[in-house]
Amino acid sequence: MIEVKDIYKSFGDHDVLKGISTTFEKGKTNLIIGQSGSGKTVFLKCLLGLFIPDKGSISYNGHDYLDLSDDERSDLRAEMGMVFQGSALFDSMTIAENVMFPLKMFTKQSKSEMQDRVNFVLKRVNLADAHKKLPSEASGGMQKRVAIARAIVNKPKYLFCDEPNSGLDPKTATVIDNLIQEITQEYDITTMINTHDMNSVMEIGEKIIFLKDGLKEWEGSNKTIFKTDNEAVTNFVYSSDLFKRVQKMYLEEDM
Repeated sequence: MIEVKDIYKSFGDHDVLKGISTTFEKGKTNLIIGQSGSGKTVFLKCLLGLFIPDKGSISYNGHDYLDLSDDERSDLRAEMGMVFQGSALFDSMTIAENVMFPLKMFTKQSKSEMQDRVNFVLKRVNLADAHKKLPSEASGGMQKRVAIARAIVNKPKYLFCDEPNSGLDPKTATVIDNLIQEITQEYDITTMINTHDMNSVMEIGEKIIFLKDGLKEWEGSNKTIFKTDNEAVTNFVYSSDLFKRVQKMYLEEDM
């Protein structure tokens, strides 16, 4: 679990985060949504330890990041997996080499142990026959699955995803959403997803944090978001035809 208490972050005179508090639970897909400039990316980077909040605290399983030694912070980073917006695969490496990269960086496993782990995670993301391909030979959806495999190869406790569906068609995006949710539940990972994709909100938004102008404007789930009377939330999502259709479905379920 990650617990965030009253964090602030500014750059010069620009206040980006203005006192955000929330928790992210294990085994759930936690989504961070909001308009451009709402503070989503800075918030995610604070959770990753890339930015240090000016005030407040972020605790990982009860351990405040600011209280950790340099070695303890390094150990924490080794427990984090990251799926980048553009997949961020190494073009000159094969898919298997890309997935093995974190094992070489963070573990002292033998080559055979690393290979076994790579085989396992590639099979888990349905890429058992893709070891020797280069990223340029893989579709956008395949590249995302490789990025997920690389993110979980070191058995992380925390999984961070930055716009994981960016550039994907709706069908493939749903496959990626479902895969992230399945892996989160199977391995009891604390997963945070930064997204603007309403399909993701509806499909896997077990917990949703809505940011506006650096503030936590609302939090709930993919079920309660359809019933909220929070004007900022409805202004953000209600223009979506898909939102209207799913909202109607949830309301009909309660009748």
